[in-house]
Amino acid sequence: MDLSLIREIVSRYDRGKLRIGVLGSHSALEIGYGAKQEGFEVVVVCQKGREKTYTKYYRNLFDHFLILDRFKDMVLPENQEKLRELNTIFVPNRSFSVYVGYDSIEREFQVPLMGNRFMLRCEERNAPRNQYYLLRKAGIPTPKVFSSPEEIDRLVIVKVPEKRRKIERAFFYASSPEEFKAKAEERIRKGIIDEEDLEKATIEEYVVGAKFNANFFWSPLTGELELLGFDRRIQTNLDGVLSLPASEQLEINIPVQNIEIGHMGATLRESQLEKIFEAGEKFVEVCKREYPPGIIGLFALQGAITKDLEFYVFDVSPRIPGCPCVEPTSPYMKYKYGFEVGPGRRVAMEVKRAAEENRLKEIVT
Repeated sequence: MDLSLIREIVSRYDRGKLRIGVLGSHSALEIGYGAKQEGFEVVVVCQKGREKTYTKYYRNLFDHFLILDRFKDMVLPENQEKLRELNTIFVPNRSFSVYVGYDSIEREFQVPLMGNRFMLRCEERNAPRNQYYLLRKAGIPTPKVFSSPEEIDRLVIVKVPEKRRKIERAFFYASSPEEFKAKAEERIRKGIIDEEDLEKATIEEYVVGAKFNANFFWSPLTGELELLGFDRRIQTNLDGVLSLPASEQLEINIPVQNIEIGHMGATLRESQLEKIFEAGEKFVEVCKREYPPGIIGLFALQGAITKDLEFYVFDVSPRIPGCPCVEPTSPYMKYKYGFEVGPGRRVAMEVKRAAEENRLKEIVT
């Protein structure tokens, strides 16, 4: 899609009646709450059968509802037109990428996005110029990636999607080619993964360290990088297995899966903050070169800090991370602004400023 088309569309918007839009999943409540904090009306796109969270339980956060048979139907011309008529600035989340699809987002969805729509695809590890490519170009430490199971010579994590729910992950661990084969065959036999996905799986060195997701905001308006805070993931059935005594873990012999089900807030030792900012700044700069105009707004670097205090990054979220715990548990934005600012509110603050300064073209693609 030609960027000039989106800029033309947003130039016709009524800047006094902007609405913030989001797909009803993943982090829609965070976006809705943050938009309300800054005085915006909110548009939520829901799929029938999955709408009650937004239309009933948290109805107070949303003003306009687009209820569709399928999320993907939001690219139909009549639905796009409804969003444009509402002067919608749409905020992409992970569910938007998965359910609507990269091709549709890049080629068909003619609604201004707060972010870089052409970077969403880099989250997929089998895409060209993907997150690994960007991290290496940026000089950010990353785990070693093995091209085949035969190369395994240390503890690795095998990243493969579930057979039935491709959005979920059925990761497993191995320390040798033989262990890889045995664990893979067990999971295929139990219907957890399939052979086709296994062939495309990423085999990555397991970095032993304390895990942190660093959540950032890059502002094209100010040219500043902000650290919203840190979170850690709660995963099933991994957390259930780890809650058992070690002897019981060995006896039950249950395949461990890393399906994200929640988040916990975290803080980092103050002396280590500079290296986190430096990693974020390096990522921003490489994105400007590889995906002009670069990262816009929210993104996250997921990684681990080793015993040598090195920050290794093994996952990138080039959109809003799904971590509503950041605002109430991380003090870093409060240190900067004097009040708590979560991901949703920071988006709304940027949209408001861009509208006031007639610079909306700089924050959308």
